[in-house]
Amino acid sequence: MDKATRLHYLEAMGIDVWIPRTSMPLPEAAAESVDAEGPAIEAEPSAPATETDDWNLLQAEVSACRKCGLCETRKQTVFGSGNKQADWLLIGEAPGQSEDQQGQPFVGSAGQLLTEMLRAIGLTREEVFIANILKCRPPGNRDPKADEIAACHDYLQRQRALIQPRIILAIGRIAAQTLLNTDAPLSRLRGKVHNLEGTPVVVIYHPAYLLRSLIDKRKAWMDLQLAIKTYKEFKG
Repeated sequence: MDKATRLHYLEAMGIDVWIPRTSMPLPEAAAESVDAEGPAIEAEPSAPATETDDWNLLQAEVSACRKCGLCETRKQTVFGSGNKQADWLLIGEAPGQSEDQQGQPFVGSAGQLLTEMLRAIGLTREEVFIANILKCRPPGNRDPKADEIAACHDYLQRQRALIQPRIILAIGRIAAQTLLNTDAPLSRLRGKVHNLEGTPVVVIYHPAYLLRSLIDKRKAWMDLQLAIKTYKEFKG
């Protein structure tokens, strides 16, 4: 993504410059959302990884997985990437064509925008861990099926247990609905803090959607600021 395009996206989101994570003001609407809803985060830890579980073992299992029909159409699995001890865990829906070819999450045009969104709140891709609900691309980038989500569920659970993040960003409707076990629309899930086994979850728009919808980019910026505020509150 060239500089002019990047600045155009960020300007549309209400971001004029790179803003350090330690000095960002929280928009009034987002602040009201936190106060009204309340994070309600309980001190319930995520399930610990087993003694034999480690990243190499888990990644090898994912790479050789044949639990569902997607193994027949994928080029390669997309395990996830980033800091394996990250405070921030970003979870999207499923790999797309570019991800399927390169074996990395969010590497297409939507991934470039996600990178810029992270930069806007003072983070890099190397500081977070990015994964997906599915580890294989659905043909034609269709929505994941229930059996495919179920087949990948254990892999994501084990990634969460190994990382033990302090905050999770659910990227897009399907990721949010799957993680939170709800069929509520995205409009009802974003703008508030959810709880997933003791870890705060903030729902954000999928960057692929934002590339098509200029009108919602400012809301996306508010969601990111809500995430930063939530992280700071629960960091200690």
